[in-house]
Amino acid sequence: MTNITVSTDRVTLGRKPHVSDVSDTAFALLDEQGTVVAWTQAAEDLVDYTASEVVGRSASLVLPSFADASAMSAFVEQCRAQNGWSGATTVRHRDGRVLDVGLRISMLWGQDGAVRWLASVTDMGVPSGDAVNALVQGSILARAPIGVSVRDLKLRCAWVNDVMESLDGISRDRRLGFGITDAWPGVETEATEAVMRRMLRSVSTKVYEYRTWLPTPLGEERPLAVSLACLQGADGQALGVCTISVDVTESRQERERLAVLGEAGTRLGSTLDVMQTSQELADLAVPLFADGVAVDLEQSVPFGDGAPVRIGSIGERFPVLRRAGVASIRHGAPESPWVRGERTLVPPASPAAEVLRTGKSYLGPKVDTTPGGWIDQSPALAQRIREHGMHSVMVVPIRARRVLLGMAVFIRTENPLPFQETDLLLAEELVKRAAVSLDKARQYRREHTAAFALQRNLRPHRLRGGGAVEAASRYQPADIDRGVGGDWFDVIPLSGARVALVVGDVVGHGINAAATMGRLRTAVRTLANMEVPPGELLARLDDTVQRLAEADADVPDPAVVGATCLYVVYDPVTRKCTMTTAGHPPPAIIDPQGKVTFPDLPTGTPLGIGLGALFEAMELELPEGSLLALYTDGMIETRDHDIEEGMHRLGTALAQPELSLEELCTRAMAPVEDQLACDDASLLLVRTRSISPAQVASWTLPSDGTVVHRAQNLACGQLAAWGLEALEGSMKLIVSELVTNAVRHSAGPIGLRLIQHEVLTVEVSDSNVSSPRMRDARIVDEHGRGLAMVAQLSRRWGTRPAQGGKVVWAEADLAHTSGR
Repeated sequence: MTNITVSTDRVTLGRKPHVSDVSDTAFALLDEQGTVVAWTQAAEDLVDYTASEVVGRSASLVLPSFADASAMSAFVEQCRAQNGWSGATTVRHRDGRVLDVGLRISMLWGQDGAVRWLASVTDMGVPSGDAVNALVQGSILARAPIGVSVRDLKLRCAWVNDVMESLDGISRDRRLGFGITDAWPGVETEATEAVMRRMLRSVSTKVYEYRTWLPTPLGEERPLAVSLACLQGADGQALGVCTISVDVTESRQERERLAVLGEAGTRLGSTLDVMQTSQELADLAVPLFADGVAVDLEQSVPFGDGAPVRIGSIGERFPVLRRAGVASIRHGAPESPWVRGERTLVPPASPAAEVLRTGKSYLGPKVDTTPGGWIDQSPALAQRIREHGMHSVMVVPIRARRVLLGMAVFIRTENPLPFQETDLLLAEELVKRAAVSLDKARQYRREHTAAFALQRNLRPHRLRGGGAVEAASRYQPADIDRGVGGDWFDVIPLSGARVALVVGDVVGHGINAAATMGRLRTAVRTLANMEVPPGELLARLDDTVQRLAEADADVPDPAVVGATCLYVVYDPVTRKCTMTTAGHPPPAIIDPQGKVTFPDLPTGTPLGIGLGALFEAMELELPEGSLLALYTDGMIETRDHDIEEGMHRLGTALAQPELSLEELCTRAMAPVEDQLACDDASLLLVRTRSISPAQVASWTLPSDGTVVHRAQNLACGQLAAWGLEALEGSMKLIVSELVTNAVRHSAGPIGLRLIQHEVLTVEVSDSNVSSPRMRDARIVDEHGRGLAMVAQLSRRWGTRPAQGGKVVWAEADLAHTSGR
C-alpha cells in the first residue's frame, strides 16, 4: 500500500515529493462568452484583482488584447474552433502595468454538452538571462497535454477536458457527475478527497500537489503530477476545486528538450558557415527526439548568388535544394539517399512539397508506405524509407522574413512512438533559431560574394606592360569574418613606351570598400591617361577622396573614405623610374644580382586626410632586369610580426632574380596564405625592360621655315631604316601637322623623336606649355583641321607636360606594315 503524506502545501502519495510545472500558474474559469465565473488566489497574486472585483465581469478587464466586445467574441469563436488556444500575450496589472505572460485556454465539457473555459496564465517576467528559455518553456508547456477537471462543493466532477481520459483512461461520461472515489476508488483518492474538503472549508489559498502512478495499456506505471487549487466566487467563497494533471514523463522530456534549446543558443550561429550551422541543427536533434534529420538549403543560401525564393510564390516549380546537414542514430546516415552538397529531389505529392508551397510545417505521425503513394515518386527515397522502417516524419520550413531558406526533415525509425505536437513545437523552435543564423550567414555571403565579384571585376584581368615591363600579380582576400577589402593594383600603358604602376588600399572591408576602390582606380586611370605627373596625380586623387567623403557625409550610414596609394612611372628608353607615395609602404627594388632595397621616399599623407599636403616625387635609374614589388600592408603586417619584419621577409622571398615572376609571386605569398589574414594582401611584381637605342631616333630642329620639310625627310629615312616604309605616307602627314603646330605656337628649338616598340610613336616637343586642343573647323577656316587629321591617321594621340614645355605625341599600329 502506498504511504500518504499530507502537508500544508502539498500532498505526496509515496515516493519522493515533486513540485509540478503548474504550481505557480494562475487559473480563472470563464463561461462561453468570456465572463469570469471563478477566480484563484494565484490569479489575484498575479494581477492584484480580488475575486469580488473580477468574477461576473469580462476577462477583457485583465486582457488588453480583448478590450472590446468584438475582439473577445472573435477570440471565443477561435477557441471553440480549435478546442482551445495557447500562446504569448499580455495581462494588465491593477496598477496599470502590462505583464508578459504565457496564456493557455483549455476547453472544458460539462453535462448536456455545456462548455466552460479554463484560462491558465504563467508569468514570463523573469530575469533577462532566463527570458528566452522561460518564453520557450512557456510555449512548449502551453501545448503539452495537461488534464483539467473542476469539482463542485460536493466534489462531483462538473467540468473536464478531453486530455483527462488519455491520462487515466476514465471517459467523460464515467467522470461527469461522479465523486472522486466513485470514479477512482482507493486509499490514494480518499486522501485526496480529504484534502479537497479541507480546501473548500477553509477557502485555502495554497496550491496542493501530489504525485501518483497510473497503469498504462502496456502494464507499465506512468508518473502523474497533480495540482489542486481552490476556485473562488464573487463573494470570495469557495465554488469548487480545480485539478490539473500533467504527465511527468512528458514534462521531464520537455525539460530535457529545453536544455537542448539552451545549448542551441550557444552552438547555433557561432559561425557564418551555413553548412556548419545546418549540420549543427541536425546534430542537436539526434537522438534527442529524432532518429534522423536532414537539412536542405535553397541553393542560393550556401553560394550567395541568385534571387531569394519568396514563400508562397514557387507554384509547381520547386527551388533547387542541396543537402547541407544530415545526422542519424545509424553510422553514416544510411536513411539519406543524398550526401552533403548533393542536390535533393522533392516528390511533387510529398509532404516536403506541400511545405515548400505553403511555408507551413508538416506533422506526419504515420508515414504511408503503401505502394503507389508519394514515396514511389522517388525510387531511391522509397527504398530507404522501407528498408530502415521510417514510420513518422516532420518537415519544418527554414524561413526568415518571408524568404525560404530551405527545410529540415525529422524522422523516426527505431523509436516506436509517433511524432506529436510537442515534438513539432521543439523542432520549430530549433529551426527558428537556426534560421536566424542562416539568414545572417546568407546575407553576409551575398554581400561578400557581391563585394568579391565587384572587386574582381574592378581589378585588371590582364596586366599589359608592353615593351616596358613584364608583370605578374597575386591577390589574397581577407578572411571570411572580415570580408574583402579595397586593395587594388594596376599597370597603365603611357605614351612614349612608358608605363605607370599603381597599388592602393582603401580603408575598410566589404562592398563599400570595393566600390570606393573601383572609383579610385578609375580616377587614377583617367589622370594617368591625361599624362598628369605623379606628384600632381596624387594631389588630384587626394581631392577626389575628400569630395567622395563630403558627398557621403549626409548619408545615414556613411562609408569611411580614406586610402593609401603608391604611383610609379617607368620609362624603358631612359630606364628612369619616378615614384611618389600617399601614406603607402615603399616598393621593394631587387637588382639583377639579387640585392634588395626599399627606397626612402618622401613621406606623403594618406588620401582623404584633408591637410592639402604636396606629394613629392623621387627619380631613380634602374638597371635592365630590375624587379619592382608593389604591395599592400597585408603582405608585410600580421598579428605576430611588425612591418619591418614583414618587409625583410618579403625582400628575402624576392631575392631570387633567376626565378620567374610567377614563381616569385608564389614564394612571396606563401607566408600570407599560411596564416589567418586580417587584411587583404596584394602583390604586383614587374621586371623592367629597356628599349635598345637602335629602336629610338631623336633630333633637335631649329624653328624656321624649312623645319617641316626636314622633319618629314628625317622621319621617312628612319622608317626606311627600320623597314617600315608602309607607314611613310601617314607619318609624313602626322609629322607635318605636329611640327607645324609647334612652329606656329612656340619659339626655340623643336624636338622630334621616333620610338619603335609595340607601336610606332612619334613625339614633337616644344617650349610652349599650353596643350593643343582639337576643334571643329568651319568651311571658311584656313586652320583647325590638323589635329583632326592626326586623330584619324593614328591609333591614339595626346599631349603631356615636359621640362620647359610639352610633348605632343601620336601612335601608329605596326600590325599591317610590310615584313611584320
